[in-house]
This record gives sequence, C-alpha cells and structure tokens, in this order.
Amino acid sequence: MIITIAAAMMAGQGMADTVFDDFSGDVGARWDYVADGVMGGVSQGGAEIRGAGSGAVLRLQGAVSTDNNGGFIQVRQRFSEAWPQTAEGVSLRVKGNGETYYVFLKTPGLSRVWHSYRAPFTASEQWQTVRLPFADFSASHDGMPQSFAPSKVNSIAIVAYGADYQADVSVDRIEVY
Repeated sequence: MIITIAAAMMAGQGMADTVFDDFSGDVGARWDYVADGVMGGVSQGGAEIRGAGSGAVLRLQGAVSTDNNGGFIQVRQRFSEAWPQTAEGVSLRVKGNGETYYVFLKTPGLSRVWHSYRAPFTASEQWQTVRLPFADFSASHDGMPQSFAPSKVNSIAIVAYGADYQADVSVDRIEVY
C-alpha cells in the first residue's frame, strides 16, 4: 500500500507534502467504486485505472442524477495508517470537464454511513494541483462534530455529487501536506 506518511517524515523536520497515493501498484485493491444505487438512486458510472506505474491515473466517469433521492458516484479508499496530527490538508493533481467535484473524508464514530467532511474543487480540462486545507472541509450534516483530527481520517473519496451532470474527473496523485 502506498501510504508513506510516516516514512517520509524525518526526525526534526516539519510536515512536507507526502504521497498518499500515486495510483501505482495494485490500485484496484485499494479503491472502490460506489454509486447512489446502494440507497435507491439511479446515478450510473464507473472508475478505472489507466496506465501503469508512475503514469497511472484514476478516472471517475458517469451520469449523476438526483432522481429518486440520488445524486452521487464516487471512488473511495479506506485505510488504517494514520495521517500525521500536524497535517494541514490534502493536495490532488486533477483534470476533468470543468465540473465541481468533492473530496469526502470520514473518521471513526460518525453516526451514519452517509456522514462525512466535504470540500469542493473544480476540475479544469488541464492538469492542475488543488490544495484543500482541512479547515475548508465542512461537516455534511447537523449533529456531527464540526471539525476532525487529521490523524483520525480513515477514508477518502473523490465524489461527483449533488446535481444532475455528466462526471469525468481524473486524479494522478494525492498528497497530504
């Protein structure tokens, strides 16, 4: 698994950008595709890895529909190795079709499976690096804690969400900074 946070930090050094995933290796074993059909929605799509090694790209595509109380497609990874408590955010290298996408983060103890901390980003048609400070993530529902400790995050998802549109977003690197 490519969670190299602890290995990348040297004694006496501050937190630097560290690779969370560069989509090399056995990516299919790390990332899962989920659509709103699990809750009765009608969105459809899929996720795939294109390329290999350092040129690998995770691509999420499909039709997001808010019909029948739906409205999402996502690709997510659950993990057990903690991010550093001193981490300040997540950085993604992305490109897409100009639509708004989200990063959803989860921590243990959220009372509902659909609860998460969310931050939006726009995926332009050119590769770009998007930095999402943890302070910009908001709780998805009332009654949730309004903030989280980075070391408690145990799931990350790239999500097309909340509107009717054709999703097409690619990610080739995720870092924690």
